Amino acid sequence: MIIDPQQLGAPALYKILIGTVLPRPIGWVSTVSAAGVPNLAPFSFFTVVARKPPMVSLTIQPRADLATPKDTLANMRETGEFAVHIVSLAQVNEMHLSAVDHPADVDEFAVTGLERQPCDLIRPPRVAGAPVAMECRVKRIVGLGEVGDHVVIGEVLRFHVRDDLWHPNGRVDTAAIQPVGRLAAEYTVVDTTFACPAPAELVAGRAGSRMRRLDGRDAGWAAVDDKHWSASGNARID
Repeated sequence: MIIDPQQLGAPALYKILIGTVLPRPIGWVSTVSAAGVPNLAPFSFFTVVARKPPMVSLTIQPRADLATPKDTLANMRETGEFAVHIVSLAQVNEMHLSAVDHPADVDEFAVTGLERQPCDLIRPPRVAGAPVAMECRVKRIVGLGEVGDHVVIGEVLRFHVRDDLWHPNGRVDTAAIQPVGRLAAEYTVVDTTFACPAPAELVAGRAGSRMRRLDGRDAGWAAVDDKHWSASGNARID
């Protein structure tokens, strides 16, 4: 299949991108509005962009109307600060709930029942129990594309790594994090590791295999076919 992006609209292109760039780490972002209201939301267009000083980036889409900025972006513009967390399986349901398109005056920490912890250098609180949190200062916000996407680059001012994950030699115990990533409109938990060169029997034994579903749904079920899924990436609650 050869696909010409010029022939497709933003929703169709979004489905192709989220179904092919896999797995995507989730940046779970806490901010505070100028009025002091905390906000918490996940973003799967998230990665590292620099080492010294350390910087990360997030791409934030507008709300479903393709015009109104999400609270996270509005708060970043107002305050210039955010904390970003790595999502583990233990907090995946709270993370998913925080993706709901709540009004700006709603505190997602209260909605999800998550405990807050204060940050050292920024006003937004961080999520208690998260394996990793990064306190960030906004360095740049760049508008890109035709439908209101914005790339936010933040400088990491502090790392908070849970004590049980920190090795004395300066290495993080990644095998113990159980990080959750995004696969199209669904999630995956990273729970296998291997080093290259991969054993030939491993490669041959998994040739043509499919991912195992962990939620009991049929193998052919897809979240994008569910009426509750939205192309903007927001979960919905009826």
